[in-house]
Amino acid sequence: MSTVRNIRLTLAYDGTNYCGWQVQTNGPSLQATIERAILKLTGEKAALFSAGRTDSGVHALGQVANFQTTCAIPAENFRQALQAFLPHDIVILESSEATLDFHSTFKAVRKQYRYLIDNSSVPLPFLRGLTWWLRRRLDVAAMHEAAQLLTGTHDFRSFETDWPNKVTSVRTIYEITFSRQPLWRLFTPIRAADVEIPSVESSAATDGPIIAMDIIADGFLYNMVRSIVGTLVNVGREKWTRDDVQRILAAQDRSIAGSTAPACGLYLVRVWYD
Repeated sequence: MSTVRNIRLTLAYDGTNYCGWQVQTNGPSLQATIERAILKLTGEKAALFSAGRTDSGVHALGQVANFQTTCAIPAENFRQALQAFLPHDIVILESSEATLDFHSTFKAVRKQYRYLIDNSSVPLPFLRGLTWWLRRRLDVAAMHEAAQLLTGTHDFRSFETDWPNKVTSVRTIYEITFSRQPLWRLFTPIRAADVEIPSVESSAATDGPIIAMDIIADGFLYNMVRSIVGTLVNVGREKWTRDDVQRILAAQDRSIAGSTAPACGLYLVRVWYD
């Protein structure tokens, strides 16, 4: 009898051409594309699970997924073997053996997302589809200060699209930062994710053209990150203040928060497991 194995993958992808992670009827999904690659390689139809069901147009630098197989290929060789059956916009960074009880969705204890805003006066053409271009210069220090009101455990209903989507809207944000960054720091794969993102104060002198929001939490609601960005952009535009963000959080009313930022600027950066 063949032994069942559990293979863990770390993935990076450009989500521009996909309708999201989960299999959909309205277009190609990342899950279906990778499952087809597994079928071609192993001859087995495997269910692929992920740490987060990224939406249409959302990208990843460190998505984690897993699938079960009886294929005897060494775990570390799945990375290169599967890559041969995948398009150029999906890259497997790492493959490894996992215990059978490992589940990339249910075992995740915290995640990091990053949102990128191109705040240059003239948009850079190679960042189209990878950032949200906003020409008017934003006050990053004010955005960073207001964002600290969101740290801790709160009901984030004001930042959840089509509430309710989950049993509860309560989540814990461990860290949220806004900073200006040079381009080269922002697309670093997961293996270099331990490099510290400079604080807004230390990065102000570089005056980089890209504004990065990094947020780490125990979980995220539907469109939560993009709603937070849309709200804090209004702080950066000096339309709202820190007090407005406090009022929006307490109101638990999505209609008074900012707009949902475009999907193109959002990246799943890292996932933690016990």
